[in-house]
Amino acid sequence: MSDLEIKNKIAESGLVNFDLSQLVPKGKRIGIDLKDFLFEELILKEKDFREKIANINAEEYKDAYIYIYNSADAIVPLWAYFLLTAKLTETSKKIVFGNREDLEVLLMHNAVQTYDFTEMIGKRVLVKGCSDESIPENAYIELVEQLKPLVKSLMFGEACSNVPIFKN
Repeated sequence: MSDLEIKNKIAESGLVNFDLSQLVPKGKRIGIDLKDFLFEELILKEKDFREKIANINAEEYKDAYIYIYNSADAIVPLWAYFLLTAKLTETSKKIVFGNREDLEVLLMHNAVQTYDFTEMIGKRVLVKGCSDESIPENAYIELVEQLKPLVKSLMFGEACSNVPIFKN
């Protein structure tokens, strides 16, 4: 009597499972509203602005991803962004102008553009469809751009239920 061998057909298929959430940079996200640096939340007075920037404890932003925005109906000169960025750039990981979503799009753009996909060359790739992380849609678009010239085929979803995207 021979032993029955259980085979994992998915493992033997050469299918590479890729979870885009593994590229999401880890670290705290902090928003800085420029209105908090304005006189009566309306006017930028250079001397006061410089004092407020000088009083920032940059260590509070250590290894953080920062997005700078302006919720006030005030015109802020570009040099103000220079001053704030210069203060925080040595301790933070990344600083952008915009909202949290803008920050996440840029972080994922950088992550996808710098990831080494060589392990996927000529392979069948399944991009995981569900994630606990919030991933900007643009990251999926950029992922397809990166993978199309490299992989044999691309699918989206789960092993038991996927959508074929293309075959080379």
